[in-house]
Amino acid sequence: MKAFDFLRTELSELRRENLYRTLRMIENSFGPKLTIGGKQLINFCSNNYLGLSEHPKVKERAIEAIKKYGVGSGASRLVSGNFDVHEELEEIIAAYEDTEASIVFPTGYMANVGTIQALVGPEDAVIFDKLDHASIIDGARLSGAKLMVYGHKYLEKLEKALKKSAGARRRLIVSDFIFSMDGDVAPVEEMLELSEKYDAMLMLDVAHSTGVVDLILPENNNIIIMGTLSKAIGALGGFVAGSKDLIEYLRNKARSFIYTTALPPAIAAAASASFEIISTDDTLQKKLWDNIGHLRKKLDPLGYDVIGSETQIIPLMIGDTKKTMDASQYLFDNGILLSAIRPPTVPRDTSRLRLTVMATHTKADIDHLVSKLAEVKEKFLG
Repeated sequence: MKAFDFLRTELSELRRENLYRTLRMIENSFGPKLTIGGKQLINFCSNNYLGLSEHPKVKERAIEAIKKYGVGSGASRLVSGNFDVHEELEEIIAAYEDTEASIVFPTGYMANVGTIQALVGPEDAVIFDKLDHASIIDGARLSGAKLMVYGHKYLEKLEKALKKSAGARRRLIVSDFIFSMDGDVAPVEEMLELSEKYDAMLMLDVAHSTGVVDLILPENNNIIIMGTLSKAIGALGGFVAGSKDLIEYLRNKARSFIYTTALPPAIAAAASASFEIISTDDTLQKKLWDNIGHLRKKLDPLGYDVIGSETQIIPLMIGDTKKTMDASQYLFDNGILLSAIRPPTVPRDTSRLRLTVMATHTKADIDHLVSKLAEVKEKFLG
């Protein structure tokens, strides 16, 4: 049918612009090492920052839950899919985030989209950082609210947007805490001051900071905390933590919670085990930051532009898409998995290698990476 001719045309265009994406099948995984096509690689592009997806306690808890509950949850939480492990997990998250309550969604994407849509509509305004995650942007668009974007961490522009939106019924500021592609941190204290000054809601996406960077907030704050269970927690799912009123409201209003099958009980049990580990022992967190420090010390002399990264996410800016792809392939050929990040994930001409550090990397893993990044610098960026 001619109606589908555009598919081949657009796919060809993606290939021409080095933006075509393919899947690599992982055959097995052992901590920070994995096998693709029979080739073992050190994985430097995983969000499993603390290695908890392979932790014996986490795996054991998931297996026990499968034996007790089976694999799937069978229905949405509001029908017949609400298990004791879901509610236990929500209590653990609320305690960890020091909030009154929390609510769990099947994915982080669904948590952001559902929460934003529930809180604001056509009479309202959503104000967000231009580097916020796609799920925040999509939630804002789907809400029908007026969209207002401010420059990255540009507080003067944020305040200007708050003044300009004074006539809105409700205003919601949404920001990543750790920005997923740049690895820098939002100015939370100043944002909270502005939200209180202009009577706006403030929502923080802590997806990449949970278990990695402690979020210190003043008492009696009204921040809405959104996070995921799929990164440092090593499982799957999303959550929102805040006041009891907020959580009850989302339980009744968030469409991505109401109209979807609940998180599998085994995953909820595994996530609870991960929170128990990081709440009682900071060994993995310390090991992660030790590895981050070791990598930065070795990486700095190479002269890569890391655009202000402060965390376990370290972008190596290249700019040109083809050079970024070639660099990623060279690393792959030399035993390192480090994916090229290209538009539309990042703006045009800002393609990069997005390097992420794990607590379970060894110093030898990091040293091997740095030696190959030196070769990349010489071969592709010299």
